[in-house]
Amino acid sequence: MGTASTKKIIKNVSGQLTEEAALLTSAGSGDANAIPALNASGVLDLTITNGKVVSAGAGDSGKLSALDSTGRLDTSVMPVGIGAEVQIITTSEAIAAGAFVNVYNSSGSKVRNADNTVAGKHAMGFVLSAFGSGVSATVYFQGINTAVTGQTAGDVFLGTVGTAVTTPPTGSGNVVQPIGIATSATTVSFQYNRPIVLA
Repeated sequence: MGTASTKKIIKNVSGQLTEEAALLTSAGSGDANAIPALNASGVLDLTITNGKVVSAGAGDSGKLSALDSTGRLDTSVMPVGIGAEVQIITTSEAIAAGAFVNVYNSSGSKVRNADNTVAGKHAMGFVLSAFGSGVSATVYFQGINTAVTGQTAGDVFLGTVGTAVTTPPTGSGNVVQPIGIATSATTVSFQYNRPIVLA
């Protein structure tokens, strides 16, 4: 049975009046014919409306879509080719929210912080949330990085440890890579460009 409300109703069971609690949540088919109750927010729970915030694929066919914590539809509920281009990739180190990241092969795809001091660690995408080492991270390969801070409007280049900077490095062996345009202190429109390693 789902979560019972403190509100009760009177139900006719074979001519006998019986008290029954309304339900705040549903546990599925076992709660058939139960009376739903509004939750503390004054709305029906997603388990009652058959709604989902994140899609697990075909198994969620026929469910209603709900907005996520940012007030938007999760990319997992969008048709292929619509929405942000993302992949779920295992991290090989801790990555901060808003970091620009590098995808590389280490017994399969792994993701790490991009860094302009190391050839081969150029930016290929970004993350919007922080992730620890050895966990699945959602990597965005296009779009607007809304998790950055301290940006100055204009062109930005790859910095160290996943950051964006306004001035490219000049030292031998450093990587110069334009990575997009800062449109505010907290937004960078990411644009992949091939890196140049300085002599």
